[in-house]
Amino acid sequence: MSNAEIFRTYLARFTSGDREAAAELLTEDFRFHGPMLQSEGKAAFLDGSAGLCPIMRGAEVHRQWEQDGEVCSIYDFKIQTPAGEVVSIPMAEWNSFRDGKLASARLIFDTAALNTALAAALPA
Repeated sequence: MSNAEIFRTYLARFTSGDREAAAELLTEDFRFHGPMLQSEGKAAFLDGSAGLCPIMRGAEVHRQWEQDGEVCSIYDFKIQTPAGEVVSIPMAEWNSFRDGKLASARLIFDTAALNTALAAALPA
């Protein structure tokens, strides 16, 4: 399986809420850096991202580039708002790999778009 395929498999598992299966594709020392979470270690990442589980509704990968063992992916992260609407948040993620697993991730997205989607569904 290519690194791009490993990432797509991980993303599908993670965004479907199957954290256990997603964790199988992370190294023990997995490093994550994003606008709302920074973590060192697989367990810390899984703990820090657990709050997303109830609202995740999948992802759609639009483009990927693989070079020198690293992968950059552009995708829509789908979440369900408190009002029940599913919205897509565009994201870019750069991953490195070791021994067939994700070793690190750098996630970039517009946090204002996420906050707007969630706030629009809340009562005034």
